[in-house]
Amino acid sequence: MIIKKIALIMWNERGENPFRIVVKSYARYRKHGWSGMLLRLEKELQRVNLSAVNHSNQTSDYAKWIARNENDILQTSPLQKRPLVSIVTPTYNTPKRYLQEMLESVLAQTYTNWELCIADDASTKSETLEVLQEYENKYANIQVVYRKTNGHISEASNSALSLASGEYVAFLDHDDTLAPNALYEMVKKLNENPKLKLIYSDEDKIDEKSNRFNPHFKSGWNPDMFFSQNYICHLVFLQKEVVDTIGGFRKGYEGSQDYDLLLRSLHVIKYDEIDRVEKILYHWRAIEGSTAYGSGEKAYAHQAGLKALQDYFHTKDKEITVEDGKLPNTYKVNYPVKNRPLVSILIPTRDGYDILRKCVESIIDKTTYPNYEIIILNNETTCKQTLSYLKKIQMYQNVTVLAYHKAFNYSEINNYGVFKSRGDIIAFVNNDIEVVTEHWLDEMVSHACRKEIGAVGAKLYYDEGTVQHGGVVLGIGGVAGHAHKHFEHNAYGYFSRLQIVQNYSAATAACLVVRKELFVEVGGLNAEKLTVAFNDVDFCLKLQKKGYRNLWTPYAQLNHYESKSRGSEDTDEKKRRFEQEVLYMKKKWNKTLMNDRYYNKNLTKKHENFGINI
Repeated sequence: MIIKKIALIMWNERGENPFRIVVKSYARYRKHGWSGMLLRLEKELQRVNLSAVNHSNQTSDYAKWIARNENDILQTSPLQKRPLVSIVTPTYNTPKRYLQEMLESVLAQTYTNWELCIADDASTKSETLEVLQEYENKYANIQVVYRKTNGHISEASNSALSLASGEYVAFLDHDDTLAPNALYEMVKKLNENPKLKLIYSDEDKIDEKSNRFNPHFKSGWNPDMFFSQNYICHLVFLQKEVVDTIGGFRKGYEGSQDYDLLLRSLHVIKYDEIDRVEKILYHWRAIEGSTAYGSGEKAYAHQAGLKALQDYFHTKDKEITVEDGKLPNTYKVNYPVKNRPLVSILIPTRDGYDILRKCVESIIDKTTYPNYEIIILNNETTCKQTLSYLKKIQMYQNVTVLAYHKAFNYSEINNYGVFKSRGDIIAFVNNDIEVVTEHWLDEMVSHACRKEIGAVGAKLYYDEGTVQHGGVVLGIGGVAGHAHKHFEHNAYGYFSRLQIVQNYSAATAACLVVRKELFVEVGGLNAEKLTVAFNDVDFCLKLQKKGYRNLWTPYAQLNHYESKSRGSEDTDEKKRRFEQEVLYMKKKWNKTLMNDRYYNKNLTKKHENFGINI
């Protein structure tokens, strides 16, 4: 029975680290004995079973989504611009059924101005060659070049590209399939914005029997997410002139050759020339041996992606480094901080001795960033113990206590603190925050110093260890909500989003870092209309409107004992004030709140869990 339990857990983790449970069980046995190991196994099994239930629920939700959203995928409207699209596909010993399904999905396209450019990479299976020859002879717009030697995917893709004469190219793997409206939707997007040079779509996975599952409803163009993982993946629609300019695919980057191609294309493509189609247009075959099956299936792909990123940033700034991320096929880009600017950490407080002491002492004891000052903004504290602590804490040269003798107004208090601060960088920190990772400020400052970045948010946990803040998604609950709220401490999140640096439209000011010059540029926090709630969201949206990208990083981690100092919205007066703030935000930012560029319209706005919108 025990062996069966361990085998079940290993099977569930086959795409990651199947031997983890063996190591953990042995360690548990040595430390806690037989009964302790059995107890741990039972907990692991509960997690596996819950995962299976969640997968079943997701599959059911996705089936409902398909039924509601794909009834009209065969319908088209006339398009003014109808460019020739070259579909590029390398093949090698592709099983007959998968190859035929791929070819038939291209033939089923509702947009008809296409050519399929196939390069067979010296296949040895006769069934593969026979299928290719059959379709090549039957259809004039299917071209095949038969390579005499196997050169792997980059060389084969370049051979296929040599056949392409279209204005745009689309990339299709030999065992994947396109939705029938794939090319039409891409060209339709191009008609809406003719300057686009790179377009990508949502995608899902298909199993051996072509059953659809695991849809990926993607963020809009998200540069910092892209530098953390290749979230674009499929379907990619790229201007042929761009591909020619950068020289096609590079040998030596196999496994992440598409990532490398896109990274190099950014040297000649502007960010406003990139867009997405929020529809499932690509079906990625998840079979044993494919990256779609599990991130551990092609370990060499991770190393190739790391090398591609290192190459890209080497041309930008040789001091920027790239290292492995927290998960397979994810990466962390490290940006240099020059001259270590002074950071002013602003902490508004009223009473709350226990949480304030924990906050301040965790900053002093754990923060590795060397150049900071702490400014405690004392808003009418009456607690003798807190007053005594405020007097005592000023023994530190870099700690100042400023009195603020007005009614509580979060925006005004912090605006006052910024005015009194000496630092070039401002860190807003609630008094109910506790530092977890010692490099939290190093990490946040490294991003805040980047000229294109606005506000930088952190990963925050509730006191029991679940996620309190993983970035802010607009539109949830009417205004905004915290992404991945209540997810487990080490959860991957939606397509690894809890474990990678990325752009969000906003982040909470419970822990928020920004350059002072930007704070001044957008007029600070709105102390008139947003005295308590949503002032951070409004502030971030003002930065975004100015062209800055807001950013969230999981490498800065802190605990947030949310609202323990101020309390909840539980009085009639507080409720009325909150309702007014909601109305103000909806009136001012209505269109922005309803269309978060870093979210997806196919995801729920009722919850913070990235569930499917059905």
